[in-house]
Amino acid sequence: MLVLSRKLNESIMIDGLIEFKIVDISANAVKVGIEAPMKYHILRKEIFDMVLEENRQATKVKSSSALEQLRKKHTKD
Repeated sequence: MLVLSRKLNESIMIDGLIEFKIVDISANAVKVGIEAPMKYHILRKEIFDMVLEENRQATKVKSSSALEQLRKKHTKD
């Protein structure tokens, strides 16, 4: 992990396309502005993790018996 120090109104550039700018600093928070092309999806990490988990849950079979019933139904024909 790269760790950089930045002051208010200073920026970090990534690949010449994405700019992270420090827009406010308070006692317990830092506000970061992000400018990036629209093709990049930007999410807070906790939201990103939540979406990943929901996708994992959606792909799981809820019950092996339900899967077996479906298999039987389609093999009878």
